[in-house]
Amino acid sequence: MPTPTELRLNRADRVLHVRFDSGEHFALPAEYLRVESPSAEVQGHGPGQRVTVPGRRHVGIMRVEPVGNYAVRLVFDDLHDTGIYSWDYLHRLGSEQAERWAAYEQALAAQGLSRDPPSRTG
Repeated sequence: MPTPTELRLNRADRVLHVRFDSGEHFALPAEYLRVESPSAEVQGHGPGQRVTVPGRRHVGIMRVEPVGNYAVRLVFDDLHDTGIYSWDYLHRLGSEQAERWAAYEQALAAQGLSRDPPSRTG
């Protein structure tokens, strides 16, 4: 299993840069990390329970907190903080980014949802 040698959060660009000991480097947008959260809130508690999370185009990461020597907890500015991102999961998110993002956009379209947050009127 590849292990990160560097985790660097660029708050302005809302991107988490992860470099692995395999030499691979991934630039993971906060929105992508948020909608692919490993939390039960997103993944569900069993097969077929995954939730498509809309409206997170502008989400940012407030903190990256270590969890032992195997993972990090990401605290997003929408206050989501229950996902534990293992090194293996971060590597998979990087390796499968194009396919996962395309599937996410297809799921949004199929459900009539948007990456943009709901507009506030009033």
